[in-house]
Amino acid sequence: MISNEGVRLGVEAARRLAQTGLYEFEPGLTDAEFARIEREYGFEFAGDHRAFLAAGLPVNVPPEDGQTWSRPWPEWRGGDLDSLRRQLDWPVEGVLLSVEHNGFWYAGWGGRPADGTAALATARQHLAEAPVLVPVYAHRYLPAGGGNFGHPVLSMWQTDIIYYGVDLADYMHREFDEVRGEVDESRNPRATIRFWRDLL
Repeated sequence: MISNEGVRLGVEAARRLAQTGLYEFEPGLTDAEFARIEREYGFEFAGDHRAFLAAGLPVNVPPEDGQTWSRPWPEWRGGDLDSLRRQLDWPVEGVLLSVEHNGFWYAGWGGRPADGTAALATARQHLAEAPVLVPVYAHRYLPAGGGNFGHPVLSMWQTDIIYYGVDLADYMHREFDEVRGEVDESRNPRATIRFWRDLL
């Protein structure tokens, strides 16, 4: 059951994106489609994320030259399964790249093994226990969790993680529509999901 506030945030996010005129929308995901996706990939959408995708599914436009993501909107309906899996794995794979190539080590994992292969294996074990992050757009993510809503949207680039919106509705304004008005900087985001909040 999605809370009223989660639904409100998701619908507001969809409304803000639609107002920009940047994207066309397909009909929103159905309950059966949500069930299939969540079963296939092993997570539950947060309430606001689910309401956003139920309101309408943004359609990718042909990429511009030099664009990093050819399909920044996850194609939950009929998309390439490998592409979706890569987007879902992006946060964890980014941390593993930092462990392997940049000497990153999270203090909560205990001492770093001296052997690089062992360090990578240990990091992979710990990351398997970290909360799942679900792609919203390109490398912008929300935490999974059916009862959750209102979390900040995180921009994930290896271990360079920053806030990209106080919540999903604020994110749509910041990412796609800042020209329509000033961003309210008085609202401070606060990530509460374990592990990922510590990398901010």
